[in-house]
Amino acid sequence: MSLGLIGKKLGMTKVYTDKGEAVAVTVVDVSGNTVIQVKRSDGKDKYTAVQVGYGDQNKPERMTKPLLGHFKKHGVEKPKRIVKEFRLTGDDKLPAADAKLDASIFTNGQVVDVIGNTKGKGFQGVVKRWNFSGQPATHGHMMHRRTGSIGCRLTPGLVWKNQKMPGHDGTTRCTVQNLVVVQSRPEEGVLLIKGALPGNTGSIVVVRPGKKAVAK
Repeated sequence: MSLGLIGKKLGMTKVYTDKGEAVAVTVVDVSGNTVIQVKRSDGKDKYTAVQVGYGDQNKPERMTKPLLGHFKKHGVEKPKRIVKEFRLTGDDKLPAADAKLDASIFTNGQVVDVIGNTKGKGFQGVVKRWNFSGQPATHGHMMHRRTGSIGCRLTPGLVWKNQKMPGHDGTTRCTVQNLVVVQSRPEEGVLLIKGALPGNTGSIVVVRPGKKAVAK
């Protein structure tokens, strides 16, 4: 994995290209990313990584004492609400501890992956949750959007494991790959990424260089 950023999804808008084409983009606030700890392969941790924090925690009493001690040990002025570690392949060009990261680490046209939690849908039936086709809607049929038969009283006489059934839908980790950074605006602290991103407005996402990047 390469060094990425933690951000907040601000919403969607559109921008225009040089050819006058309208492109739908999602605005991600990436201001305030701070390097908390740098791990080296020749050090105690035995691997290379950069630990990044995002969002100041104005009420430290809401955090655990071990986490507060971790921030104090590495000289972080204000505790961070979100902490994410990015593993790197080598010790070359590692940022300094307590360095500030901004949108400039991504360039216009760069392919990225975005990780977030999907929107919560609550309790849903099988048609919406698993895209079941449903049962007949006419000729006196009494069930329309129900699951239908899920087992048999003979062999094997049980409901198979992983049977798709109604239940809680959404709020699952989702990675959207091969998105394009339309505009990187370090002076405003935002990234404009083409297309939709997982999660509600205001949710936290992680932006990293694309693992399966294809030039676009």
